Amino acid sequence: MSIAFKHHDSLRLFVEISQHNSFTDAADALHMTKGAISYQIKTLETDLDLKLFERNPRGVTLTSEGQQLLTASYPHYRDIEAELTALKGPLTQSLTVGMSSYFASRWLSPRLMTFMQIHPEIQLRIQPMTQLFDLDRQGVDIAIRWGNGAWDDVEITPFMPMPAWPIGNRDAVEKVRQIGPERAFSEFTLLRDHDDSNAWSDWLDAAGLSRQNRKDTLIIPDPNVRVQAVIDGQGIALNDELVARELEGGQLVRLSDIELVSYGYFLAKPRTVNLAESVDAFIHWLQQH
Repeated sequence: MSIAFKHHDSLRLFVEISQHNSFTDAADALHMTKGAISYQIKTLETDLDLKLFERNPRGVTLTSEGQQLLTASYPHYRDIEAELTALKGPLTQSLTVGMSSYFASRWLSPRLMTFMQIHPEIQLRIQPMTQLFDLDRQGVDIAIRWGNGAWDDVEITPFMPMPAWPIGNRDAVEKVRQIGPERAFSEFTLLRDHDDSNAWSDWLDAAGLSRQNRKDTLIIPDPNVRVQAVIDGQGIALNDELVARELEGGQLVRLSDIELVSYGYFLAKPRTVNLAESVDAFIHWLQQH
């Protein structure tokens, strides 16, 4: 009996778990307990005599051996799923769309029923994501990504131009009024979505203000959490028209008229995936809305 056959179920579970940043997230997604996840991985590591994950306070990351195993096993299971989808026929097409919960709740959700009515043959799965990278490894057919579209890891289709501008709470806007934007922005904590984001640097350049030291930033990947952090006075952030409700209610205030006009939402597709009919249908529907 081959090793791969003997450990087929465990390897399949390993591939699924590797798509998440913690065993807790994996357990929620797979409808298992965290203890069951940990046990299965520990058993697989023992049987293979390999350490697959590094455990740390923030979650888990693949070891070099784990990454090698994923690289070897993921295409196998992806091909099997593709074959099963083909065997089931066109009436059971599946489509996984990755996006932030911020965009899903504020823009997509009110419109989504029309897509389902137009395309009942497509089984749609919305996958909330805070890190819209490695789409192929995460099993995402297409993602909606915020930024300026300057990415080379995916195929990009322009979707929704939506300029970004700085927002703060009432204390922040009062600070700008009292001491002026140059000094105020030099003292604010800038909230970013990830460490290598250039959005704030782009905006400060556009505004003619000095760039901040990275020590003056706070990384909050989840956009909804970032909005709440601004309301709570933890810093200021770059946002767009999707925070209209908070602006109208006075919880947030726009801090400047200067905008990042090249920013907005883009459709991102893994380069390794051919454009399936379901992806094409979803893109067409988005472009009509």
